Amino acid sequence: MTRSEDAPAAAVPTPRLATPDDAGEIVRLRSDFVLSEPLDEEWVGRCRDHLASRLEPGGDARAYVVGGPSGRLVSCALGLIHPVLPAPKYPKGLAGRIHAATVPAHRRRGHARAVLAALLEHLERDGVTLYELHASAEAAPLYEEFGFAGDPALMRMIRFPQSRNGNAR
Repeated sequence: MTRSEDAPAAAVPTPRLATPDDAGEIVRLRSDFVLSEPLDEEWVGRCRDHLASRLEPGGDARAYVVGGPSGRLVSCALGLIHPVLPAPKYPKGLAGRIHAATVPAHRRRGHARAVLAALLEHLERDGVTLYELHASAEAAPLYEEFGFAGDPALMRMIRFPQSRNGNAR
């Protein structure tokens, strides 16, 4: 029996706009499936509170989520909006940094595509035209379907302020 011939296709849940109450679950997904090292409880709390305030009406974060049967989130796409100098390709001077995660047991079911599509449509209505993200090799084809392209000029650095004695603060 092939899935396409004999089994009904599972319906992809409709993503919903995240609220500040979803911040803890979004942070959990990021910690568990995006970051190279999971956050400890102190950082989970700090990130949750920080994100919750940014998800408030008028805040600079937008997210779309899909919940699973247990009530926990199984997929999310988060966009953090930040200002840049306007240019012809981004006339409102708004850029979006995208973060997305899906629980491995729920991958390949259309969840990531659905939350990302909803997020990009929302950010477009907000006037965002410049987007950036870091993609795993596994996720890159999905992002390419939406028009994202690799750019060897995109570089990254983490730099902590130095104290007077030369140690990072």
